[in-house]
Amino acid sequence: MDYFLKYFLFLCNLGFTVFGLMVLGLGMWGLISKESFAQERIGSIGTDPMLVLMSLGFLLAVLCLTGCVGAIRENACFLRLFSGIVMVLIAVQVLMAIMAYSMQDQIEVYLRSGMLAAMAGYQDDLDLRFITDEIQTNLQCCGADTYRDWETNIYYNCSSPGVLACGVPATCCVDPLDNGTVWNSQCGLGAQRLDEFTAQSTIFLGGCIGGISRWIEQHQGLMGAVAAVVLGVQILAVFITTRLMESINWHKMHA
Repeated sequence: MDYFLKYFLFLCNLGFTVFGLMVLGLGMWGLISKESFAQERIGSIGTDPMLVLMSLGFLLAVLCLTGCVGAIRENACFLRLFSGIVMVLIAVQVLMAIMAYSMQDQIEVYLRSGMLAAMAGYQDDLDLRFITDEIQTNLQCCGADTYRDWETNIYYNCSSPGVLACGVPATCCVDPLDNGTVWNSQCGLGAQRLDEFTAQSTIFLGGCIGGISRWIEQHQGLMGAVAAVVLGVQILAVFITTRLMESINWHKMHA
């Protein structure tokens, strides 16, 4: 029996099992903290990003726990199941990469529709608000293609009777801080009424779709390296599992 492979596979899977449980706990905490299980919100829980996070954590924990048990108990059935699922995941990831490369133009369309949907639900969904604010702040952009895209939000629409009418969120502002310290949540009020020349001193004019595209172009090397490492780890897991199963079968035959 190759004990190095056995315990190496066990410890690696144990680490990923713990990580999966942490992700599962984070997703559960997010759902509970937002009171997503409340009667008035339970109907929309299926589209909650935290549910996706929780599901991914659960699946990762179960998969790696299968590898843990298979390695420590020298169970060929569990090891075959673990190896088979990982190989399916590798195939799916390679297929997704090929599709993403061949559908680059369509991806921009999906990004735009997703951004507009997030903007439409900005005031009603804390997750969408957080994601939109992070994108606009870090990429220094506003809206999908232009700051006037905030017209799609019922609260920022110029026909809205509220104080936010014809405005944009504070994360669109060039300088959202008063005196460099106090957050000014009203810095974007009335920004849609301004022409571009006047508005450029107050808010970012460029849309976030262009910013996201530029960010991807600037970091595509790093993204490719991360993808290669993730794929390499999975291939290594399949290789080690296969060698361990061969070792188990050899010892059974010569026992």
